Amino acid sequence: MCGRIALYTPPQRLARLLEATLAAGLDPEGRPSWNVGPQRTLFGVADTGAGRVLDRYKWGLLPSWAKDPSMSNRMFNARSETVASKPSFRSAFKRQRLLVPVDGFFEWDRGGSAKVPHYFTRADGAPIVLAGLYERWRDPSGGEDAPWLQTCTVLTTTQGPDIDSIHDRMPVVLEPDAFDVWLTAGDDERDAVQALCIPAPAGTLVHHRVDAKVGNVRNDGPELIEEIAP
Repeated sequence: MCGRIALYTPPQRLARLLEATLAAGLDPEGRPSWNVGPQRTLFGVADTGAGRVLDRYKWGLLPSWAKDPSMSNRMFNARSETVASKPSFRSAFKRQRLLVPVDGFFEWDRGGSAKVPHYFTRADGAPIVLAGLYERWRDPSGGEDAPWLQTCTVLTTTQGPDIDSIHDRMPVVLEPDAFDVWLTAGDDERDAVQALCIPAPAGTLVHHRVDAKVGNVRNDGPELIEEIAP
């Protein structure tokens, strides 16, 4: 699973890297965080038909048909093996795919007596672009004047070699040559989209052990991603 993220690169830089424009009203500098958990804000890039746009999304997918917003609490990840058929995700997988840029993500090593957090980044130092889905939801009890809420989820797949058996799942990592396919492929290209949902090849990611304080989302700051000795 992927349930904790570091996101401190300014939105304007993420937009440049992903050849996107900033959504109206989005602060180009953003608010950095080194400990983003579900129900908080991630950035995502969607294709609007008139180009790529980077905007804010609440982390935890809420399907447009949902009546209870609490449904999003358990929908921050989607298993890529079943995403095309599961009712909660299949509509978004078909039409509303998202690039989710992050600086890194955390996974906990469950092999010993205590869970030990590790921080994963790209080996080349660039932001990691995760495969995501998005939905727009409006509270049905609020009528047509209710505001729209944008939500997202991150796809996961089986562990790759860079995970080092720390976890049996990992987020789907996309490379630049896959961005267009992920964002714009139609129904007749479903196999090409599904083929992107595979573990990252060896050498894509690196990781190091970090302080257990990252386990509490109330803690935040760059010290959370600093390497600590075993």
